[in-house]
Amino acid sequence: MKKYLIVIIVSIAAILSCEKDDICLDGTTPNLIISFYNKDTLTDKKKVTSMDVWAEGMDSIYTSKSLDSIYLPLDLNNNTTVYNIRTNSLVDQITVNYTRNEIYVSRSCGYKFDFENVEVETTNEWINNVTLIDTIINHEQTAHIHITH
Repeated sequence: MKKYLIVIIVSIAAILSCEKDDICLDGTTPNLIISFYNKDTLTDKKKVTSMDVWAEGMDSIYTSKSLDSIYLPLDLNNNTTVYNIRTNSLVDQITVNYTRNEIYVSRSCGYKFDFENVEVETTNEWINNVTLIDTIINHEQTAHIHITH
């Protein structure tokens, strides 16, 4: 009888000592989405060929890619991120200014950032025009910026 009692006590202790598995299913900090469009036909997406993208002072995010859209992380420690985009030896610099808004998501996910009051400046080596679509970056469903080239 003592053996069964010991087994039951050990089993109950093991069950009670288990921690709840926390899996983050909620959103995380969104990336900035830039889509590239044809300067002659503004509704047609156009790939940028042999594109290199890097943030100031950081490693490349995209190297020798041909894409019509890119996802770029924004700096969580500053209110400005500067990206360089090179194609055909021409480099344009895109400066994104924003206000960071820290949001508590859950115990498993922790905090995330949304970006508000977004403003964009660019040089125009190969970029024709920049159109800011959303001044709030809180999702990754659609592009936030359209660039024509």
